[in-house]
Amino acid sequence: MTTTEIRTAYLLAAERATRLLAEGEVALRWQQESVLPGMSVGGLAGHLARSVLQVEWFLDGPVFGAEPVTPVHYYARLEGTSTPGSALNVGVRARSEETAAAGPAAVAEQARAAWQRLAERLPGEPADRRVSVLHRPGEEMLLDGYLQTRCVELTVHLEDLALSVGAPNPAPGAALALAIDVLTAAARERHGDQAVLHALTRRERDTHDALRVL
Repeated sequence: MTTTEIRTAYLLAAERATRLLAEGEVALRWQQESVLPGMSVGGLAGHLARSVLQVEWFLDGPVFGAEPVTPVHYYARLEGTSTPGSALNVGVRARSEETAAAGPAAVAEQARAAWQRLAERLPGEPADRRVSVLHRPGEEMLLDGYLQTRCVELTVHLEDLALSVGAPNPAPGAALALAIDVLTAAARERHGDQAVLHALTRRERDTHDALRVL
């Protein structure tokens, strides 16, 4: 995908997220458990909102010139994604609940305002623009690479939140296609092509659950 295509896909997915966050059912079920065990609807909404908020935060953060991490490696090296008590998931829930603490109306408004600013700002950012990944000190990504990871997060969690509140899944096709490309490449890097081939064609030989990245 080109820079324009990546940024357009991201902004469309982010806009869909802001609409879902503003739905009345999200506020009504804020304290209820979501479809993700151990995570409330509010926590899940906070996590979804952060894929809009963090882009702006990272753009405003310092950059030091470290070798940028690719979106594929960003996911391929993750550990403990399917273990609720892993350090990774504990950290995700803590950051999500921190954002959710502002309440449903504030979270929806913060995300909407950030999306509006990003819609004006992103087209003017150069193709080689880098951002620091603030929750991973010393780590940097190209902006477009980071936006690809946000398309993954937005498409996955748009569905999670929609299912949690009985709303239609609003994930846009361009962002879904981008997310699938990133996650498939991450599965190949993590497990190798033969394992991914088995997962796609010979499930009885899929001993690594090779297509499961998150």
